[in-house]
Amino acid sequence: MLNRRTLRIKAMQAIYAYKQAVGSDYLLALDHISEDFAPDLNSMEVQDRKLLEGRKQIATLLFKEWHETGQFDAEESDKETVDAVNRAIVYYQNLLKKDYTFYGNQMLAAVERIYDHYLGTLQILEVLVSLVEEEEEKKEKRFTATSGPDVTRFLQNRVVQRLLRSKSYQQHIIRRNISWGSDISEIRAVYKSILKQDEAFLNYLALPQPTLEDDLEAVKHIFKNIIFKEKNLQSLFEEQDLNWVENKAIVRSLVNKTIKIFGEEPEEEEVQLLDLSANWEDDKAFFEELYFQTVQEEERYEAMIAESVKNWDVERVAMLDKIILKMALCEMHIFRSIPVKVTINEYIEISKLYSTPKSKQFINGVLDKMAQDLTTKGEIRKSGRGLIDNK
Repeated sequence: MLNRRTLRIKAMQAIYAYKQAVGSDYLLALDHISEDFAPDLNSMEVQDRKLLEGRKQIATLLFKEWHETGQFDAEESDKETVDAVNRAIVYYQNLLKKDYTFYGNQMLAAVERIYDHYLGTLQILEVLVSLVEEEEEKKEKRFTATSGPDVTRFLQNRVVQRLLRSKSYQQHIIRRNISWGSDISEIRAVYKSILKQDEAFLNYLALPQPTLEDDLEAVKHIFKNIIFKEKNLQSLFEEQDLNWVENKAIVRSLVNKTIKIFGEEPEEEEVQLLDLSANWEDDKAFFEELYFQTVQEEERYEAMIAESVKNWDVERVAMLDKIILKMALCEMHIFRSIPVKVTINEYIEISKLYSTPKSKQFINGVLDKMAQDLTTKGEIRKSGRGLIDNK
């Protein structure tokens, strides 16, 4: 299931994407200035290209000055140049606001899509049932006996039937509009060329009276050894989700636990599908706040990092390492129930997965020092579980 580390990673990826967009927004703002001073090719008047180029250069320098310091000296510039700089600033700030919201929403949507993949993966059982039924209808219309395994046995699989009859499953599929659509052809190909040739599946179909445990093991086998392994299906999943490689483990965990529940709970009990996490509303609030607050307080955390790594040129610190440090600082400050040691360990592990080989030691050293300094100054205050001494 989804855990806090995964949510931290999703927030980190969103912040990284936002930072990339910030760089593009900066260049777009400079283009905005260039457009303001581009010669009007439709004008009947003679264009003073040297004057326009000079104003553009001055406006560009003033904008860069504002970008670095937060203000610019307009005293020696003409009104047209100053107006162009102010327009570029407003344009740039509007782009930042738009991207800030966009990547936050994208982050949430990316996590929500994991749940859609979970439902879609479960729905493959429904597709398989429909393919078996379709095949049997064709056989009946031909009025001739056909060789091959009696796949109709799969229609009586109690785990499959219980899942597909579940109100929870049906409601989730309808509410989230889950459908394989034209991609059903990929599942059809897997059914015909792989599942119907699979030895374990054929042995299951040959059982005279399969037990509930047999039904459960058959479904587990289909997911473990076919759905989550077959190359064409994996390629399809990757097309649907650019982050499938890292999301696959979460979907697989949700599916495995769901199948187990439907195969082991008493028949008379109405079984519910799993939520994305144990407490999704709290987890959702956690990683949304982590993203938005880290971006909002970026300049403050940048200054704190620069102060802590005096022997380093902060500009030379890898952007991903800086994002990881800023997120950790944000988490230490605003989430009082999370122990400092837990925060440090989590971001060290994330740095191992996503940053450079030397990042682990760098992140560990900087965060440990900063945490001690900030705690001594009283800037980090913990309560509840966050008071636990993890040293």
